[in-house]
Amino acid sequence: MMNQRGADACDEIAGRIVPVVDARRCENKGACALVCPYDVFEIRTVEAERLRELGWMTRLKIRFHGGKQAAVARPGECHACGLCAAACPEKAIRLVKVNDPNAGV
Repeated sequence: MMNQRGADACDEIAGRIVPVVDARRCENKGACALVCPYDVFEIRTVEAERLRELGWMTRLKIRFHGGKQAAVARPGECHACGLCAAACPEKAIRLVKVNDPNAGV
């Protein structure tokens, strides 16, 4: 069931704006996955290859939080309601335009 705030703020065309999770901030609390009305997020184990790309402090933090983080599993389903970014206690999620060259998507 969609939160009324999300329904009012959503982009009617999915995938124009997508969430990006900052691995340095995400602490596996899962609030994004719980509030997303479009099931865009999954909480996943961070793969060893991905861990090697991150700084040692981030790797330590990820291990401390169970080795898992939020992942944008279905970016094309995002309607840019912003509920995920608002719910994230670490402010690890930002919404970016898909065609933005600075987005990191």
